[in-house]
This record gives sequence, structure tokens and C-alpha cells, in this order.
Amino acid sequence: MNDREHTKRIQVGAVPVGGGAPVSVQSMCNTKTADVAATLAQIAALKAAGCDIVRLAVPDMDAAKAISALKERSPLPLVADIHFDYRLALECAARGADAIRINPGNIGGAENVRAVAAACAAKGIPIRIGVNGGSLEKRLLEKYGHPTAEAMAESAADHIALLNRFDFDAVALSMKSSSVPLTVAAYRLAAERFDCPLHLGVTETGTSWNGTILSAVGIGTLLNEGIGDTIRVSLTADPVEEVRAGVAILKACGLKKGGVRLISCPTCGRTQIDLISLAREVEEKVSRLDRDITVAVMGCVVNGPGEAREADYGIAGGRDCGLIFKKGEVVGTYPYDQLCARLLSLIESEAGQ
Repeated sequence: MNDREHTKRIQVGAVPVGGGAPVSVQSMCNTKTADVAATLAQIAALKAAGCDIVRLAVPDMDAAKAISALKERSPLPLVADIHFDYRLALECAARGADAIRINPGNIGGAENVRAVAAACAAKGIPIRIGVNGGSLEKRLLEKYGHPTAEAMAESAADHIALLNRFDFDAVALSMKSSSVPLTVAAYRLAAERFDCPLHLGVTETGTSWNGTILSAVGIGTLLNEGIGDTIRVSLTADPVEEVRAGVAILKACGLKKGGVRLISCPTCGRTQIDLISLAREVEEKVSRLDRDITVAVMGCVVNGPGEAREADYGIAGGRDCGLIFKKGEVVGTYPYDQLCARLLSLIESEAGQ
């Protein structure tokens, strides 16, 4: 099986993708792309959350023309998402898009694909081919009976071959389905058969809670197998939530360092404080810190400084109070309503040490 160390490397603006580059996090703006101010505001929020690459819907020429102004001021590379009209891809390439996302099968034939490939090659712009289990070509559905990993891989092979015919190989590939097992199987086949970087994602996953679980299972499985060069968590939610989930998945897989890591124990009958509320409060506060530390919120002294001794800082609950500890050593005991503030004060007092 192939792995991310051996895929080709492409360049999406300043972000390398593939060839052993760090796995990048993507999201997609839900603003109207032609509304430059609103789109730039959302891009800024996505960057602050940890996004590396942002995709923009380009349904019409007004959106395509806005790429110029967006490119001038965007802190992130821009991927133009094109369907049906190849002229939109040409316009976006001319206006400085950092990558183009197309389905070569729906932009009107080989000559249109040739034109897009030529425009992108001239500007050094990579193309992401998007294969979706829910929109496979009719002939493949007739051949395989229903969406399968083999059908998706055959679709991808055809699209890649078409671009290769026009001397274009700066290609990334996605193989998405709303089914986690199908998605995983499709990407495994892609990793075996193709050397292009793989854009991971499970599509149409639903709301934040359900979608994050499906994405974590699908994307996390593949990342832990060495498959995948860039990811997008697709949620029916604020795109910032997609980025936070993507960053969390990378951290869980050991592929992203830095930032605060929060650990907390499950509740049980020994817990004598409101552990759930305290953990949420601490999580919200420490998420704003630019520190590479582990913070623990433990429900009782059984799971306190001893079990969480590897944490840099933490809380261990008692009867309406709690211990604040640092590297397993108790710093002090405080009332419940002071615990979060005392913990934050300790962490911030040692910033830069």
C-alpha cells in the first residue's frame, strides 16, 4: 500500500501537499464568493481556527471575477470549486486561484478539459479531481450495479488519464462517499493505484455531532494507515467547526503538534464537583492559549495528580473544591468556583518560561 511519504508533491499556494509534507486542513467558505468582504472575514476566522487551505464556490462569472480581489487579501491559498462551466475555471486560473477543483466528466468534454489543463499548467496551478460515490458515471453504475470502491477507482483512473493525455499531472484526488466503509475502501484502492496526493473526507456527514464522529472514524482510520495528504471535515455547521474538528483529528493521530491538549476523565460516583461544566469551561478558556501543553481536568483524587502526572497542569476535584497541580505536584486547594480561574492564572503566569 502506498503512503503519504511516497505521493507526488503539489503546491497549493504556499502550502505543499503530498510527498511527506505535513497533512493540511481545508474547509470551504459558505459565503457568497462575490461578497468579497464577507468571504475575507470568514477566511480570517478559518485561519485563526487552524485552517491551511480554503475552497470557494464559483457558480457564476461574478464569483470567478471576485477571485482577483480575494487573492490580493486572503491569508490562505484559494481553491476554486467549479462545476459544469469550464469557462469559470479559465477565469479563476487567470485571476490567480491557487488550485482548481473540477470533475472532468461534467465540464463538457475533452476539449474543455484540455483548455483547463493548459490554463492551469501555464500558471502552475494544480487540479483536484473530485470523485463522489453518489454521482458516478452511468456506465460505471451499470457495470458495478451500485457505487463501489472499484467503481470509484475506475472513475478516478479515467479522469487522471484524461488530464495526463494533455500533459498535466499536478493532480490531487478525492474519493468521497457518505458511507464511511465505502470511503475507506475507495481511498485504500486509490493509495495502491495512484501516486497523486489524496484529499481525504467523508461527504454529507450531517450536523456537527454526527459528522465529526463519521469523519473522525473515516479520516482517522486512513491517516493511521499512512494514507492522506490533506483533509476536510464536511459538516452542516459553521466552517470554523470543520477546521477545529480537522485539527483535532490530526492531533489525535499524532500528525499535528502544538496547542493545548485537554484530557479529562469520565464522570463516576466518586465525583463530588460538577466535572462536566468545569471541563467545558477549562476547554473553552485554554483553547485560546498559544501553548504546547497538556491540561488535565480530573474528577477526584483517585484520578488526580497521580493518574494525570504527565499533564503539565491540572485540576483534581474534591468535595466542592479541588487541587491545582503542576507536573504531578499539588500547587494549592481552592473552592470549586475558583478552580478554572486559578488554573488559567497559573498557566499564564508561566508563559514564556
